[in-house]
This record gives sequence, structure tokens and C-alpha cells, in this order.
Amino acid sequence: MGSAPATVTPGGSAAGGVDDTLTVIRKRVDEVNVVFTVTDKRDHFVKDLTQNDFRVFDDSKPALSIQSFNRQTNLPLRVGLLIDASNSVRDRFKFEQEAAIEFLNQIIRPRFDKAFVIGFDTTPEVTQDFSDDAEALSKGVRMLRAGGGTAMYDAIYFACRDKLMQVDKGQIATRRAIILLSDGEDNQSRVSRDEAIEMAQRAEVIIYAISTNTSGIKLRGDKVMEHFAEETGGKAFFPFKIEDVSNAFLEISDELRSQYAISYKPADFVADGKYRKIEILADNKKYHVRARKGYYAPRQ
Repeated sequence: MGSAPATVTPGGSAAGGVDDTLTVIRKRVDEVNVVFTVTDKRDHFVKDLTQNDFRVFDDSKPALSIQSFNRQTNLPLRVGLLIDASNSVRDRFKFEQEAAIEFLNQIIRPRFDKAFVIGFDTTPEVTQDFSDDAEALSKGVRMLRAGGGTAMYDAIYFACRDKLMQVDKGQIATRRAIILLSDGEDNQSRVSRDEAIEMAQRAEVIIYAISTNTSGIKLRGDKVMEHFAEETGGKAFFPFKIEDVSNAFLEISDELRSQYAISYKPADFVADGKYRKIEILADNKKYHVRARKGYYAPRQ
């Protein structure tokens, strides 16, 4: 959702002349912005579709109008790298750090994209704030040390509310994503899983989750990670072999360059603060569209 640019008009003085007072008129734009990915049955990205290849539904009703549509969107990236630094991930920690550094070096374009690094155990710690400097980001990743409990929900909530929701403050359009490395076993958070998901949806953040579980069996934490990804339009990866972690980062990198962006107006929008579902369908039934499940309408 968003607001139109302020319209500034000169105001009249009491004496009838023109003074320097400015009247700012703000108009709410009932417009929803969604970044989404399309894959075929082999899970390959489909990048050449047009607006006419999709139907958009908002709370089960067809969208009133499509305001804009872009394929292979080149919007600036705002990425939060969240690395579980709890005791439970100690075995693969060093390798995952190096894989994360390689990913940041590949994906962050100087003077265009920005990323930050958070390590979390019992609390989230920002080891590198928003930067487009690959060396600074790499240093932030290497500063992380494993140890302590796991407050994953708190880390996601903080990253969305205090970092990604605040950056740029609506001045430019961006793609916001979190890359989450964890086993998903939260045992310390003050916020709930649902509260963390809600904050991600409010901040329009896509979550890509990379599991650190090495058991070869999909555990409860893996299902939690999968849920975060599904609700926000991202994807979960389960690299049971250590070398597969790099492959997961590579696939995320490819996806971030293979997305569509659409803006639409809902048919019956009400500014009541309630949750509204989003569904984007491709006319070709062989294609699968992955987007966030919904959004929270602003309040009047």
C-alpha cells in the first residue's frame, strides 16, 4: 500500500496577498504492490510473460485495475542476512558464513543495492548495518560467533520493523528480502511466530529460508522455516549436504533477478486494518506463481 506524492499549493494570507505558507494535500492510494516469481513444472523460472498472462484476486475478488506491471524487475535490493548463531548450528557455522559472504559479493551492486547482517542467539545483534560495501558486509558476517539459545522470531520481527520497514521510507521502490539461516527451533523469542509473519507482511518482505538441519529428516523447525517462506512469497531450502548450502544461495540469487512486479487496485478496498488475501494466477496451468499470501490494509 502507499500514499500519493504530496501536492503542494501556495496558501493565501489574511490580507489577500500570497505568503510563504504551504498547504500539503495528501491523498491515499489504495494500491497494492506485489513482487512474484513464476516457475514451470521443472521449477525453472519463466521470465517472458506479460500482464495479460495473469489474473489477480484480492480477497477472492478480481482486482479493479492493474496500475503497473514489470517483468524481470530491476528494482534496488534491500536484503537482511539473518544468521542463527545459537549452539544448535555450531557444526556448519563456518561454512555457512563463507557461503553467505560469497552470496553478498555476487548479489549486492555498489551504489544500487544495500544489505545488513544480523546474528541471533538469545537476541538479535546487528554486526553490519545497511551497506553496499562488500568488504564491510563480509566483515559483519565473520564477526558472528556461535553460542546461546535461539530467538528467531524476535530477529525476524526486528529486521522487518526496525530495518527493512524504515529504509528509504517510501522514497523509492525497492525489493525487500530476508535470507534466513537457521534450524528453525525457536526457544527464546518474546514475539510469536504469527506476529513475526505479520510484521514481515506489513513490511512487504520476502523470506528465503535455508535450513541448517543436518539430520537428513525434515524436523519441526524445518516446517516453521517453510511456513515463513510460503506466507511471504519466498522459498525454503533444505541442504542436507554442506556443499548444497552454496547452491541454495545461488538459486536465491537467480530468483532475485527473475521476478515480476505488479501494482493493482482492489475492487472493494476498505482502510480497516484487516488482513486481505492475495492470489495471482497464471492463465497457463503449467505455471506456478509464488507471491506473498496477503497484506494488512492501512487504517484511516
